[in-house]
Amino acid sequence: MTQLNGKRIAFLATDGYEDSELTSPWQAVTDAGAIAIMVAPDAGSIEGKNGHAQQVDVVSADAEAADFDALVLPGGVVNADHLRMDAASVAFAKEFFDQHKPVGAICHAAWTLIEAGVVDGRTLTSYPSLMTDLRNAGATWVDEEVVVDAGLVSSRTPDDLPAFNEKVIEEIAEGPHEDQTA
Repeated sequence: MTQLNGKRIAFLATDGYEDSELTSPWQAVTDAGAIAIMVAPDAGSIEGKNGHAQQVDVVSADAEAADFDALVLPGGVVNADHLRMDAASVAFAKEFFDQHKPVGAICHAAWTLIEAGVVDGRTLTSYPSLMTDLRNAGATWVDEEVVVDAGLVSSRTPDDLPAFNEKVIEEIAEGPHEDQTA
């Protein structure tokens, strides 16, 4: 499977991410031929809630969506809560919508999208506890394994990773989506 050859995929996370929600999509996109790049608020490395350590390639303040083909946002309560409070990370995520590029968000990652102001009028799923937050931000929340809305891929939990990974790869392979906007 090499349908993403040469595409650069940004993964945006910080300490406390759900390990499998970073490692599984990372493996999926690299197996498909993409180059995965870790973006985080601080240099060095970040650690998942179950101990996986990931080296940071670019800090959020220096990252630009123009340098990437897509964005993947792993979940994890602590990770997502800290990212949504980091202005550079939120701005970086929003740029992907401004540039109509594919974005994948799983579990609690939708908090970052809410903070970026990009979910109004969109249909997506998330960890169930974010349902009210998403609805209050103008989104239509559905309880499904994976939801695709014009380049925005969302899923609920690590159990959904096979479907999430498949759709993330499909949307990245398709490239920019005109309806993928903030």
